[in-house]
Amino acid sequence: MKIIRASVMGFCFGVRRAVEWAEKALAENPGKKVYSLGPLIHNESALKALEEKGLEIVESDDISKIPDGSVVIVRAHGTPPSITDKLEERGCKIIDATCPRVKASQKMVERYSSDDDYVVLAGDKNHGEVIGISGYAGSNFSQIQDYEEAKNLKIKDSDSKNIILLGQTTYSPSEFSKIKELFKSRFKNIDVINTICPATNERQNALIELCSKVDGVLIIGGKTSANTIRLYQTAASKCKYAAHIQSSDDIPPEFFKLKNVGITAGASTPDVIIKEVEEKLMNSQ
Repeated sequence: MKIIRASVMGFCFGVRRAVEWAEKALAENPGKKVYSLGPLIHNESALKALEEKGLEIVESDDISKIPDGSVVIVRAHGTPPSITDKLEERGCKIIDATCPRVKASQKMVERYSSDDDYVVLAGDKNHGEVIGISGYAGSNFSQIQDYEEAKNLKIKDSDSKNIILLGQTTYSPSEFSKIKELFKSRFKNIDVINTICPATNERQNALIELCSKVDGVLIIGGKTSANTIRLYQTAASKCKYAAHIQSSDDIPPEFFKLKNVGITAGASTPDVIIKEVEEKLMNSQ
């Protein structure tokens, strides 16, 4: 069996930085709980390792569980400012590990939705990043999930407003492109700011190249990871055998019989898990 890794895979800058900052906070507060607003990373194994060191995950709508004066990490996805404001009032130390790209989107939404412009954010309404960005919005703001919602969007006095279109950093580039063309045909004044992280496109392009060289592809990452799910969807459309797995224990039996197996991983997948998957495939020969 030949195992081929995608040329771009695994931790992105934002996630790697958030994990490193969490590790540092845990090391500086031995024996104490350090709190994360939502899952720091969409990978169960990595989360478990951090929890064993003292990290406790608390959802943003349940911050009453966080004691006054605690150390609290804002994950790479960010969080609404109303949440951090409440925690700071209670004497908590906030470690803001929001990805710089997400932070830039927060600032743009805050700025443009409070004046004569109108901001539309394309993304998954249930995703932490979108919830966090939306928390910075003024009155001139709408959030849409997909092209269908874009078609039904009505903006009052749209002819007199400048429409600003942004996207979740891990949003589908093809879906964003469709929405962009729709808005350009509908609205007189529109600015499209492509806030999709280059890492998303890079991983997709590397995967497409990988699919042409292998019999099957394993996509490693958390089941709730948006970018990992999109990688799997691409692999399933390009390759006869494709599987979304979280660890080496999840490798489907048929993959051990293939001659050429490709491996890629979502932006929240630690290097150690990728290595474990690779080693299990190699040891099966």
